[in-house]
Amino acid sequence: MNIIWARSIVSVVLLAVLCVVVGALVNVKTGLVLAIVMLLAQSTFSTFHKQRLWRLLDAPVYGEVPSAPGIWGEIYYRLHKLAKRWHAQVRQVEQQHSRFIQAIQASPNGVAMLDDHDQIEWCNAISESHFGLDAKRDLRQHITHLVRHPDFVRYLNSHRYEEMLIMRGMGDKRQNVLSVQVFPYGENRKLVLSQDITELERTDAMRRDFVANVSHELKTPLTVLSGFLETLRELPLSEPERSRYLELMEQQASRMRHIVSDLLVLAKLEGDNKPPSDQMIDMRAVLRHLRDDAQSLSSDHHRIMFDADEGLTVTGVETEILSAFGNLVTNAIRYTPDGGAIKVNWHAQGGHAVFSVTDSGLGIPAADIPRLTERFYRVDRSRSRDTGGTGLGLAIVKHVLQRHDAQLDVKSEEGRGSTFTVRFPVYRTARRQPAPV
Repeated sequence: MNIIWARSIVSVVLLAVLCVVVGALVNVKTGLVLAIVMLLAQSTFSTFHKQRLWRLLDAPVYGEVPSAPGIWGEIYYRLHKLAKRWHAQVRQVEQQHSRFIQAIQASPNGVAMLDDHDQIEWCNAISESHFGLDAKRDLRQHITHLVRHPDFVRYLNSHRYEEMLIMRGMGDKRQNVLSVQVFPYGENRKLVLSQDITELERTDAMRRDFVANVSHELKTPLTVLSGFLETLRELPLSEPERSRYLELMEQQASRMRHIVSDLLVLAKLEGDNKPPSDQMIDMRAVLRHLRDDAQSLSSDHHRIMFDADEGLTVTGVETEILSAFGNLVTNAIRYTPDGGAIKVNWHAQGGHAVFSVTDSGLGIPAADIPRLTERFYRVDRSRSRDTGGTGLGLAIVKHVLQRHDAQLDVKSEEGRGSTFTVRFPVYRTARRQPAPV
């Protein structure tokens, strides 16, 4: 730019000298007048373009290069080129900033940025949801004036952020659990990261309950076995008494075997991430097996009816389907008093294969229905133990049906029985060709 201004000054001087020389050849006075006129014209021209230059600097134009003769044309060209380069750099920074904001908004975690006075500079939508904030309304507000949870206020003021803070009773319904941690950065600024761990907490609680339930379920028969063994060892018993105690011990050992067997089935179902095969199941054999087991378990104490379309079938794992259906039929018999009725249906509805078991048993309270498929969950624990249930049957049903993309629907009314309905998707429903006569 210095070279350009130097060239401009030199051109003015040369022009003045040229006017003086020409004027000297013609007339000295005329030459001086001509020189003065040319200098005034050059000054006016320069003043005009200087003002134009200042206007361009105040409001740069990124379109066409302003036109001007001589050195001013070069100045405009170079200034235009420099402004375009700066404009491109600013656009690039703005785009990077926009992408950065979009990435943080897409994060499943809450992000809030605080200044050196713990005032909110920015927060994403998840953080708004976690703490009940409004990014626009609460800008430059002190965060503890808005998030008044006592644990959070103490944590923020403690300046000890090595460990996370667990905040309960958060969210719109005050039922969520948050994990919050503060990370200092920059000049006394803070980054507040939050994560909703409600489901993790619920899963952890279910795990603790599961361990406690397994321990309890195994402890009871073990205690009974230990007591009978001590009795057999310490007391003289008659042969009928001895046989009775051995029979009770066998019942408790069988109960433990069933619990362990069901736990192994559950572990296998949960650990197998591969989808079930598309092999067509022999539903005739499955239904025949279900009928035989139901009659054996009932011992003619119930009216058992099977209404089945034996040509209808589904694709999947036959042993898993047999286990799920078997648990539903077994539960119906166990929780139906003697003289009651159990009806098993296997038919197509709207292209779906549908299996249902209806009983006239005790029924289930509406509040308990959503929890039926939890491990060891029982509506009536004493009744379950009397019938020999392990509390794992419906949990097995749930996992089998999930693996086969099927749905379980439960309808029940206390004192009037229950209906458990399994609905398979259309793409798993098929038909077998009738066997040749």
